[in-house]
Amino acid sequence: MNKNYLLLLGGLGFSNLGNWIYLIALNLAVWHLTHSPAAVAGIYMIGPAARIISGFFAGSFIDRHNKKAIMIWSDIIRGGIVCIMPFLTSLWLIYSFVFFANIASSFFGPSSTYTITKLVADEKRQRFNAIYSTLNSGSFMLGPALAGIIITVSNTSVAMWVNGLTFFICAIAIALLPNIENYGDTAATRVTLQLIRADFKEVWTFIRQQQKLLIFFTLYTSALMIAFALDSQEMTFLKDVLLVEDSTYGLMVSVAGVGAIIGGLCAAAFVKKVPLRIYIGAGFALTMGSYLIFYASNTVLLAAISFVALGFFMAFSNTGYATMYQRAIPLELMGRFGSSLNLLQSILQISFTFILGLAAEWFSLQLVTIIFSVVAFILAIYLYFFIISNTKSLYMEEVK
Repeated sequence: MNKNYLLLLGGLGFSNLGNWIYLIALNLAVWHLTHSPAAVAGIYMIGPAARIISGFFAGSFIDRHNKKAIMIWSDIIRGGIVCIMPFLTSLWLIYSFVFFANIASSFFGPSSTYTITKLVADEKRQRFNAIYSTLNSGSFMLGPALAGIIITVSNTSVAMWVNGLTFFICAIAIALLPNIENYGDTAATRVTLQLIRADFKEVWTFIRQQQKLLIFFTLYTSALMIAFALDSQEMTFLKDVLLVEDSTYGLMVSVAGVGAIIGGLCAAAFVKKVPLRIYIGAGFALTMGSYLIFYASNTVLLAAISFVALGFFMAFSNTGYATMYQRAIPLELMGRFGSSLNLLQSILQISFTFILGLAAEWFSLQLVTIIFSVVAFILAIYLYFFIISNTKSLYMEEVK
């Protein structure tokens, strides 16, 4: 693996690690400030809200500006925001800063996808994405643990400053990458309402002409957002239905991380042996199946096994999806398409989470979560057969 791949993986890895340190430290900081569960829950609503708002204009900006510069400035802005946060004593001011940090993240994500697509050769992307998935899983495990250690020996402020440092390290790593765009390719254009409207029309025209891709993204996004809604009930299910202790819940999250790391390593090892369509088709179906087993569990052991399976198969699914996405979406449209998709996903996530939470208040939590899991699993099974029947149209043919 060459130096540029290592710089890109290292930069993205540090950025993801910082996200987890930040989340743990922020939750505790808001709790200590307010002692209100509702105030802490508010943090989790700001992200989707920011993505909905930025989804209207971020893609138009990204596709017309230098993606490397966008990533660098996004990290600098996020690093600066996180370093300032420990000095804030107003909850609404903290919410405002969290909102702007999420806005910056919405510019970073599509820009990083473009950078990976442009910098990493097509035949090496699946392996690269698998390694990147493993790093994400490692961040998921190491981040909270590192945050806990830092907070134990110091406080949440120091944890946030360390988090800010990870963003600055990512910015430095990205700055060391070669320029991947010609200046003429990224001529700055003022983003207006007319331009945004034209961009959404262009994205819709593209996806409408690719009927197979439209069906794929509809099925995949619907099932995935149901799964994200189910995530909101994970802790409640473990505490209220399986009656686990706080320490057991922490252990369950850790075993899911272990499963994801093992899955990522296997996904990287099997790149030449397992077709891409199996990575995403079977990987996604088995991921949704793991959700169903978890919420149908009546013992902690079965729930733990489903958590390991969930992490393992999700690594394959994420690797397959990232690789297919990088092949299927044109580079010149990647920012706008990604932002439009994020906008749709955020709306669906909020809607499904609200419906699931409301239904869980009216009926049995386990019954409601099983019904949602069954729907997601059926969608994933249908998606699997759809992928098998349309491998070429979905850009999943093997690259020699």
